[in-house]
Amino acid sequence: MTETTVLDRSRDLSQPLDRLGPDESMKDRSDYLRGTISEGLLDRITGAVPDQDDVKLMKFHGIYQQDDRDLRDERRRQKLEPAYQFMIRVRLPGGVCTPAQWLKLDELARAHGGETLRITTRQTFQFHWVLKDSLRPIIQGLHDTLLDTVAACGDDSRGVMCTVDPQSSRFHAEVAAMAKRVSDHVIPKTRAYHEIWYGSERVGGSEPEEPFYGRTYMPRKFKIGFALPPSNDIDVYAQDLGFIAIGEEGGLEGFNVVIGGGMGRTDQAPETYPRLASLIGFVPVDRVIACAEAVMAVQRDYGDRKDRQHARFKYTIDDKGLDWIKAEIERRMGGPLGEARPFAFTSNGDSYGWNTTPDGRHHRTLIIENGRLDLKLLDALRDLARVHRGAFRLTANQNLIVAGVRTEDRPAIDAILAEHFPDIDHFSILRRNAIACVALPTCGLAMAESERYLPTLLDRIEAILAENGLSEEPITVRMSGCPNGCSRPYIAEIGLTGRAPGKYNLYLGGGFHGERLNRMIRENVGEAVILEILADTLGRYAREREPGEHFGDFTIRAGIVREVTEGRLFND
Repeated sequence: MTETTVLDRSRDLSQPLDRLGPDESMKDRSDYLRGTISEGLLDRITGAVPDQDDVKLMKFHGIYQQDDRDLRDERRRQKLEPAYQFMIRVRLPGGVCTPAQWLKLDELARAHGGETLRITTRQTFQFHWVLKDSLRPIIQGLHDTLLDTVAACGDDSRGVMCTVDPQSSRFHAEVAAMAKRVSDHVIPKTRAYHEIWYGSERVGGSEPEEPFYGRTYMPRKFKIGFALPPSNDIDVYAQDLGFIAIGEEGGLEGFNVVIGGGMGRTDQAPETYPRLASLIGFVPVDRVIACAEAVMAVQRDYGDRKDRQHARFKYTIDDKGLDWIKAEIERRMGGPLGEARPFAFTSNGDSYGWNTTPDGRHHRTLIIENGRLDLKLLDALRDLARVHRGAFRLTANQNLIVAGVRTEDRPAIDAILAEHFPDIDHFSILRRNAIACVALPTCGLAMAESERYLPTLLDRIEAILAENGLSEEPITVRMSGCPNGCSRPYIAEIGLTGRAPGKYNLYLGGGFHGERLNRMIRENVGEAVILEILADTLGRYAREREPGEHFGDFTIRAGIVREVTEGRLFND
């Protein structure tokens, strides 16, 4: 990181710590994310990490402490502590995974993760049902294949996303390589991770331990993504910082830059809202790292460190003004951004069937419903990983691409797919455009079901579509178990966020390509009301739509919901 940002960091932390929120003070006294995590892991009296500060600090290490929500009430009645377990999230820039890494992930999931894995909406893996004694074995096992969990959670730059299948051309490969470079550049530099999880000795030095982040890191999480038009599969407008690739098949010229996206909101806090990122200009390839550093530094220095509900970059931008933020980014970059280049998105889903790319390799997308890899799927994909000589690529829609297959290897791959995935091409159009977060029973924030319930709800929505002759019409559906929006529900044509068991907020009117927020049409309702509203609205869509008109566009044109023109108006 540059000297300028180090000096800026020192300047902005001159304010007294008692003017900061409790989480900021906690980070400041954590000794660069060490806390007392090592001691807490040795406590055999409890299945938890006993110190609550350590529970928060472990997020920076890619670990969430959770408990089995299905058992919580019964264990309380029996006067037992909650059934504590942990979620571990892997750092996997751009969702790229080798067969060797897949086999190690499979091995660790079987031994320590309840014989299951999750493919997340940010192109990585999550282990669930991990007991405290299994934390180090998993992290050390990941290290054996050059994987880690650094900054997969916490107030830092999260895993960097990238449009899938970068082997389809040199252009794609350049974008994927840049995403990896940015990911490696922006992760925390503290040695705490190596000391706690790998057993490394602490070594002193004269250089700052965190030259960019300082003692208090970022005000909140910060998400970065790289999109490659015409595909907006990563939902680039939902990122704090998005890079939209500009170039030709012969090579990459640079990126349009968008800033300030974010999905989280709180139901009872109308001052919180989702926001789509704003386009501010263009950077050439050789200025991407400088741009990323400058954007993050502005949020680091000016983001709200008192009120965490107001601490995401989107609020900093709306408070300061986009023009002011852009000027500050340019000042830190040492020069102006270029004028944004033309581009267009035509989809945000995945491509299915076999695809052959200019390099002569073949790629096959496997639909993994809601990203849930149960034991049956793990068995199938282990067989696949043992013969595959290319790569696996995780998509932002929770699916899996078997990428880089050589022509001579296709028969073996096809045989395994035919044995384990006989219905591989029989998922409905609706299911191909639907995603859900994990929610219950593991997520501590979940208020309602999501991944366990969405398939059932889709069955009933599919019946409505069939009645109206809409079964082949692509419609995006996103469900989240709480308002935090991990499944990016606020840009779906049909969005649902959990309020209580069996109750959801229903949103309509998002953009099919992820370019427009939706709006709430009904609050805190159950399945019967949801289906009644969808039956009426989809029926009208079937009768009144214009040629080529997407469902979200129709709901606005027909006056069913008002268009949201900017995040601050989302709750109006």
